[in-house]
Amino acid sequence: MAADDRMDDRGGDAASRLIGGAFDVNFARPLDGAAGGLPAWEAIDRREGRGGLMAVEVARQFPARAGELVKFQAGPVAGVLSPLAHGVLRAEGGRGGRTGMFVICQAPTGRALLAPGVASFRPWDEGTLLRAVLRPAALALEQLHVRGITHRAIRPQNLFRLSGPDPVVLGCAWAAPPASMQDAIYEPPYSAMCLPAGRGNGSTADDVYALGVTILVLALGRLPLAGAEAAAVVQQKIDLGSYAALVGEERLPPAIQDLVRGMLAEDPEHRPAPALLADTEVARGRRVAARPPRRAQKVLEIGAQGAWTARSLAFALASEPAAGTQALRNGGVDRWLRRSLGDSALAARLDEVVRLRAAPTETAGAREDAALVMRASAILDPLAPLCWDGIALWPDGLGPALAAADGEDGGVIAKLADIIGEQAAGSWGTARAERSDPANLRLDASQYRGLLRQRGFGGGVPRLRYVLNPLLPCRSAMLQADCVVRLSELLPVLERLAGDDGARGFTGIDHEIAAFIAARSELAGETDLMALGEPRRADQHAVAALRLLASVQDRMRGGAVPALARWFGQRMAPALQVFQGRTRRQQRETALAELSSLGRLSAMLGLIDDPEGRAVDRRDQAAALARVQTIDRRIDGLMAAADGRAALAARLGQEGMAAAALLALVWVVMTVLFA
Repeated sequence: MAADDRMDDRGGDAASRLIGGAFDVNFARPLDGAAGGLPAWEAIDRREGRGGLMAVEVARQFPARAGELVKFQAGPVAGVLSPLAHGVLRAEGGRGGRTGMFVICQAPTGRALLAPGVASFRPWDEGTLLRAVLRPAALALEQLHVRGITHRAIRPQNLFRLSGPDPVVLGCAWAAPPASMQDAIYEPPYSAMCLPAGRGNGSTADDVYALGVTILVLALGRLPLAGAEAAAVVQQKIDLGSYAALVGEERLPPAIQDLVRGMLAEDPEHRPAPALLADTEVARGRRVAARPPRRAQKVLEIGAQGAWTARSLAFALASEPAAGTQALRNGGVDRWLRRSLGDSALAARLDEVVRLRAAPTETAGAREDAALVMRASAILDPLAPLCWDGIALWPDGLGPALAAADGEDGGVIAKLADIIGEQAAGSWGTARAERSDPANLRLDASQYRGLLRQRGFGGGVPRLRYVLNPLLPCRSAMLQADCVVRLSELLPVLERLAGDDGARGFTGIDHEIAAFIAARSELAGETDLMALGEPRRADQHAVAALRLLASVQDRMRGGAVPALARWFGQRMAPALQVFQGRTRRQQRETALAELSSLGRLSAMLGLIDDPEGRAVDRRDQAAALARVQTIDRRIDGLMAAADGRAALAARLGQEGMAAAALLALVWVVMTVLFA
């Protein structure tokens, strides 16, 4: 199995020319419709000379399915266009290629069962549906189930076969978040109502549901509910049941009807397993009797939605959160449950939630209301996803939802941040403990909130986005023309940017790059990450950024980055002012210029991050200061004694003058006497 870890750890030329060290892409040979809606081109295994492959391009805002790509390392699965490798391909001058993330898969040998945009066609006969579609697809799903993989992209446009008698092959589903490209008719209502990128991995039962809808579409010869909005499709399925909503008044062959009815069961636990579907006679004989939902005597209006059952009430609350909150708080929902629906036990459970979520405060009102509706929806319909302030998702779809929402309306990002900050997934799991694992959900929710609340460049939504999406490219504005997915690819790209046009527009490290490093490297210093987000001097910011990039270079054993080093060297010079000794400081400035040309970031950092050198400088500075202080004390002593010495000198001068005058007088007298 060729995987992206074959790529050069230094992000060198080998990784730029080939995917997984072996696969090349022929951009002159596009494969329209081969990847279920994603762009794809012919690919060749240069190592083994093998063809029959395709390279599927991953959209920047929709990350590839990292977990599934790892699980396929055990080898391909029969009946599935299995992934063989994934990685980044960078366009080279004159090649006419594309820079981006690609997944290498087996290419389909035939056409899709249904071309995109086709709404009606000739219905398939029962024998062909069972022999060429249901059985081979069920066997493939069983093998995926054994590996712990869900497909989540089963639809006629993504099933392929070469000719009439050939069995179908499940198409590529690994280059986009699970179910993100599925139309609402192919998904259970509790998946279709979610954000497209937030539908989560789901279960094999969800694949069985999609396969059932696919067989239904082929048997009818048309797309049910064609032209209806996704919300309308979900509403129909919840109100009538999936089978009734899709089939309507149409009549299906008896065998197809029995199979599809079971495959579209509302409760995933009631759907037949893939292994059972491989034997259609046994599958037809397995009928799970599901109790029909209790229906109210009259409708309950929630905004523009009407509720007849507890499940439709949950959907109405999720779709109309403002009106739903009001109905919950004013007792309208409680009265309807008790008097019209006749379910006092459900009303009691809901009443407890409402009382716990008392009237909201001014500061936390919106979040309190969102939490109330979320809990109420989970109690009313344990099959429903996490519903928060008008959006819905499954907890394991949080990462792709964050990635897809980035750059769009900030409202979705804010709601997702509220879900994380309020640890909503844990509360949601507790409200439907029979259908989830509340302990694990609470643990994950606590960890995610910790990352969200972390200060500086190392936390917040950007870091959480990269943590939850291991194959998401770095979204720094400086890297828009590149595709940096692995940590080893970061420094070569920054080196090129720092050397282009004198690094105009290059800022070293921004919030996105810092979050990317923190998520991809366990060695990232949290102190430096926090420092990058605080207002500091430019040289202090440069030192913190250099420390992070130096750790990346050392860990990846990366090559020299002289242009990047020179850029940092120009901004680090003021940081050397910490050394007071002029001679030592000048020596380090000279050394910094020399090391910059060598491109070794750790060595440059050592000139400033040098505790021993700073200690020596402080000792020398202290010794010099002590000598200056000694001289100052001597001068002060001399100045203090100056007045006394002046008086003594004056007195001695007066006495000397008197003595001289006396001697002169004696001399005169002696001269007169002895003349």
